[in-house]
Amino acid sequence: MKVEQIAIFLENKSGRMADITAILARNGINIRAMSLADTADFGILRLIVNDTEKARKVLKESGFTVGTTEVLVAEVEDKPGGLAYVLQVIKDGALNIEYMYAFTQKSGGTGLIIFRFDELDRAITLLTEADIRLLSGDEVYAI
Repeated sequence: MKVEQIAIFLENKSGRMADITAILARNGINIRAMSLADTADFGILRLIVNDTEKARKVLKESGFTVGTTEVLVAEVEDKPGGLAYVLQVIKDGALNIEYMYAFTQKSGGTGLIIFRFDELDRAITLLTEADIRLLSGDEVYAI
């Protein structure tokens, strides 16, 4: 149920995202989800890709600072209140969300929410007990 994500430290200067996506493209790596958080001086690009280890390797070889973290990917109904239900379960369980981001595949179906929790194993237990479907890494990488 845990999904591996790469995090890339970026200087906040023009062209860095283009450089990263070009490197990934040249190496046949497909991006499944992404999030960029930045400040005036730097940013952190978080990616879920179809080949995490290869992406980490080619980006490091290209001079980028790259780390990996584990996240959870929860399936959420794509309707009003879908996300509110999941967040209420998290609130009731007193879990701390470090960050989250989302993507959908098709409107009206389901959305996928990527969560980073400070207590990942407890989050797995809490969410699965609430019948919230968590996707495996293989499922997410194959999207």
